[in-house]
Amino acid sequence: MLKYSHLFEPITINGMTLRNRIIMPPMGTNFANYDGTITDNHIKYYEQRAKGGTALITLENVCFDYPMGTNGTTQLRMDNDQYLPGLWKFNEKMHSFGACTSVQINHAGASATGLRLGGLQPVSASDVASKKGMTCPRPLKVEEIEQIVNKYEEAAARAKRAGFDCVEVHAGHSYLLDQFLSPHYNHRKDEYGGSPENRARFAREVLTAVRKAVGPRFPISVRFSAEEFINDGNSLKDTLKLLEYFNQEADILNVSAAVNDNLQYQIDKMSLPDGWRSFMAKAVKEKFHKVTVTSGNFRSPKIAEQVLENGDADLIAMGRGLIAEPNWVNKVQFGQEELLRKCISCNIGCADHRIAKGLPIRCTVNPDVINEDEYKKDKLRNPIKIVVIGGGTTALEAACSAAEIGAEVVLYEKKDFLGGLAHEIARLPDKKRIDDYVVYLVHRAKELENLEIHLNEEATLDKIENQKPDMIINASGAHPFLPPISGLKETQSKKERHVFNIFDLLENMDAFEKNNEDILVIGGGAVGLDVMEYFTEHRQSRVTMVEMMPEIGKDLDLITKLGMKELLKKYNVKQYVGTKLESISNEAAEVSRDGKKLKIKFDKAFVCLGMRGYAPLMNHALNEYADKYGVSVVNIGDSKRARRIYEGTQEARRILNEVHLVDARKNLVHSR
Repeated sequence: MLKYSHLFEPITINGMTLRNRIIMPPMGTNFANYDGTITDNHIKYYEQRAKGGTALITLENVCFDYPMGTNGTTQLRMDNDQYLPGLWKFNEKMHSFGACTSVQINHAGASATGLRLGGLQPVSASDVASKKGMTCPRPLKVEEIEQIVNKYEEAAARAKRAGFDCVEVHAGHSYLLDQFLSPHYNHRKDEYGGSPENRARFAREVLTAVRKAVGPRFPISVRFSAEEFINDGNSLKDTLKLLEYFNQEADILNVSAAVNDNLQYQIDKMSLPDGWRSFMAKAVKEKFHKVTVTSGNFRSPKIAEQVLENGDADLIAMGRGLIAEPNWVNKVQFGQEELLRKCISCNIGCADHRIAKGLPIRCTVNPDVINEDEYKKDKLRNPIKIVVIGGGTTALEAACSAAEIGAEVVLYEKKDFLGGLAHEIARLPDKKRIDDYVVYLVHRAKELENLEIHLNEEATLDKIENQKPDMIINASGAHPFLPPISGLKETQSKKERHVFNIFDLLENMDAFEKNNEDILVIGGGAVGLDVMEYFTEHRQSRVTMVEMMPEIGKDLDLITKLGMKELLKKYNVKQYVGTKLESISNEAAEVSRDGKKLKIKFDKAFVCLGMRGYAPLMNHALNEYADKYGVSVVNIGDSKRARRIYEGTQEARRILNEVHLVDARKNLVHSR
């Protein structure tokens, strides 16, 4: 019997048969050309997910009313027939790998990208911005609403002509239809505002028009925010009432959540559990008895199977999980669960790149979201021996990648575990997903016979010389930075000390289990906020934060920053920004702000002033050895400069360029 029988049971929805229950929801990529045409990178990216076994690929939200309905740095368009050939090509490719396809047609409304509006004011139900700080929109006139309904109809007809198997209407996430459905945005007094029936009128008219365009035997999906998680927004109960007025033409009810101002519940923050939204889908399914989709940090096949088995939903939408692991379905189905490269919900390469920075999407744990495993085809032509110093995530990714193209790799890690700082940070309850990446890398390494790992063994120059390597990769990580501040080093040496760093916490969590203390955190970056999160959420303690910059969490990714701001407010964390630590004792810290000094007493203090690269072997002796024997030496990851896992993963994969150069040099020698 199949291990996950519900996950791999086919389902037919109004003539469309899906091979399993895993679908890819629409996620913007910023891969489109400036003119809105689809690119080869687009098709290759989606192709990996289709080849990987995904049942339904939903193309990211596509603009059909340009420029008023557009959003994102670059966005696909289908507002006229010129875009059909590219979309047809996309569908041909996805169908060739057995996947069905859908496209999300969406009008941004007040969320429209201002740069494309040419000075025009965005439109909405009312004059309420879709997000704090965004441009105030103008209310649509009734005749304009009718025109937009017609454009939805035209877009749906185009979608069917382009070869899609399904079409999805977006009615959530602070886009135009949601701006009518939600009382937070909709303050109208006419037939499109006020009562649930009136607020649902626009959505009903759109779905009626879409059905007219595609005919009775063509699946229509509608995505909506079942819970908006804002005081004056729609609750699940409200949405169930609204759906009575606009679900009639939908075959699939895609249950999502949240709006722009609480994006951490739309693009799930790391601490939310697998399938946390499934209760919403269950309520929708029980009331309307239609095919229902749920989403929300799904990474575990076991939990996805349970949700389906319990009847909470019919389909599992896995977004970021498929960015990280395009072969999720095939690996689960064919017994390679240990090799799942699970998304860790860090939201750095996907959400932050796309939304906050306007860049094409990338992934912290997947070094190449477009080409996936193509690097493995470019095998080395000569025997290459590589020594890797360190066993963190950067070191492991580099070691595995090099071994996979044919190098003989020896890795030295001085500790008794692999994963480095990532594995240690994952000891914090709200950061445990990070360890999924470490687990994947360890299992991947075990599969490689030409990768030899030495734990509890520090690399020395003698050991390296004995290996006679062609290349040395240093990835020895980083350690906490302790600036020359009065009292700081003295407090660290006390037997009964109350001043700690992040490793003191991570390496002995049991010593910090006391509740209801006064905790001082010096440094408001990622590590300082992790400490704050632990002591507020899990130790019910009072936290004060001191940060020299003008804001806490300045360089965090968008989603983590929103989640942390929520915690800072929820737990009334005292924040001293633009504030400098002058001195510290075992009981109090002296800080200064705007020329004024302040003493802050504490039960425990954590100094989180960043990390510094640690590369003791990158010295004259190693360079002398390398020069003498023509050995290539490369320093990567945190040992080069302390950064995030994302940068280390990217550098680790790029190391293959250097490996191939070493191979090419050997070819030149042999050809002489």
